[in-house]
Amino acid sequence: MLTKKQHELLLFIHKRLSEDGVSPSFDEMKDALNLASKSGVHRLVSALEERGFIRRLPHRARALEVLKLPDSAAPKVPAAGGGNVVQADFGARGERGPETVEIPVLGRIAAGVPIEAIQHEQDRLPVPPDMLSGGEHFALEVQGDSMIEAGILDGDIVVIRRCDDAGTGDIVVALVDDQEATLKRLRKKGGSIALEAANPAYETRIFGPDRVRVQGRLVGLIRRYF
Repeated sequence: MLTKKQHELLLFIHKRLSEDGVSPSFDEMKDALNLASKSGVHRLVSALEERGFIRRLPHRARALEVLKLPDSAAPKVPAAGGGNVVQADFGARGERGPETVEIPVLGRIAAGVPIEAIQHEQDRLPVPPDMLSGGEHFALEVQGDSMIEAGILDGDIVVIRRCDDAGTGDIVVALVDDQEATLKRLRKKGGSIALEAANPAYETRIFGPDRVRVQGRLVGLIRRYF
């Protein structure tokens, strides 16, 4: 139900209220979560308020009240881009549940400045079978923060269905100039292809169609809590 940062912020606010009887300042929240600006804190607080986890007390500065905490067992919840998110602590990578399907882990994918092209298989990862939509799938570890507003965070594992085409608005693994792989939202504009971030700090990159090859489409996401 909550992103990793929302979860961290809620627990931080709860801890400070329990220890000091007063909620932390926005500067303290920013530092605790290693955010670049207070605008990110405002977004997280608003999201927690909208979901009913906290409320702001009127006419009082720094006045937040925690209404509830998330269940210790994190459920499966919808993800941006039409896939699934599994929030769980898997322990060691490769630990199999009673009903799982193993898919290859092909390294890291940049959700930010593109990194080198997809690597060869490094590991195997068990995933719930209902996350897979038929066809060939692979997993990549996300590196970077350019897709955070689509609910994709640094360190997440994305599950990708291999394909060579996708529709406008799909989140895809795109190979640029046959050497740079990146995770972005695809936009087709006339004879051009735009790779769009989900973070206003990053610019949309526009290419000719011969420079971009779709490698797969996002169908699921796995997040670990330790």
